[in-house]
Amino acid sequence: QVQVVESGGGSVQAGRSLRLACVVSGDTIRNYCMAWFRQTPGSEREGVAAVRAASGSATYYADSVKGRFTISQDNSNNTVYLQMNSLQREDTAMYYCAAKTGWLPSLHATDFNYWGQGTQVTVSS
Repeated sequence: QVQVVESGGGSVQAGRSLRLACVVSGDTIRNYCMAWFRQTPGSEREGVAAVRAASGSATYYADSVKGRFTISQDNSNNTVYLQMNSLQREDTAMYYCAAKTGWLPSLHATDFNYWGQGTQVTVSS
């Protein structure tokens, strides 16, 4: 059974950086497309960044984070990262890691099969 566990969230001031980590167990991440989502209370889950873990070469980002966030992976540790730089108050949310089968990356939550419990990121001014 595939399990997804996020870590690395916290409270930071605007302009600072955080790196989130997502450890997958039960299968190799090479078999999945991985993605990070975020959600605030009362809002839909928003796709932030995605990667085709088999190659690591195909990455996708939401317009709101392009140039600030970077998704990467460490296949040897079955881990996906989200480096978040120049954080803004609008980035405050619960961040989730997710995995989907198939080769096509996606930023649509309904495409994903496995989810973590989330890690909270709070950005203050």
